[in-house]
Amino acid sequence: MKKKFNLRTYLVTNRDNKTDEEFFDIVEQAILGNVSIVQLREKTANSKEFYEVAIQLKKLCDRYDVPLIINDRVDIAIAVDCDGVHVGDEDIPSDVVRDVIGDDKIVGISASTVDDAIAAENAGADYIGTGAVFPTKSKDKEVISIERLKEVVKSVNIPVVAIGGINEDNVSSLKNTGVKGVAVISAIMNSDDPKKTAEYLGTNL
Repeated sequence: MKKKFNLRTYLVTNRDNKTDEEFFDIVEQAILGNVSIVQLREKTANSKEFYEVAIQLKKLCDRYDVPLIINDRVDIAIAVDCDGVHVGDEDIPSDVVRDVIGDDKIVGISASTVDDAIAAENAGADYIGTGAVFPTKSKDKEVISIERLKEVVKSVNIPVVAIGGINEDNVSSLKNTGVKGVAVISAIMNSDDPKKTAEYLGTNL
């Protein structure tokens, strides 16, 4: 059965320049700060390393009953029996992802236009990630306007999470856009106090 999920504070991981101990501690502190869903994003790891990190992270997320989503790698998501997968607009087509991963898993799709968002919903997405809403070094994405973000939200009946450059200084500007949450990488993963940062982001949207 598909796990219930809350997008309000969505952590996307980054292990750059971190030991395994530091990485897992940051994620755990963020979960204690009410991060509601975690996505494992590995752009440079080989398949074996990705799998091994996913196994350990799933144990951590299961301990707190927080859904774990795998970025891009449907095979890793299936191998580890994670709660779902998130794919971008240049990855495997979302209808194929749904066919492969099954109906009992969460499928998230990146979409920065109304047409793409509608197509993602029609293909079986459970939620949409839209951005970048602010400039960011973590994702090579064009910055979209707040107005376009609102248009994407209004165009679909599934929840939308904003992503891209979101931090404690700008998260409040996303109020009244209709998004169900914010997806954050650097603001939490590079924070001196991940728990406090997660708490702030979750209560100021």
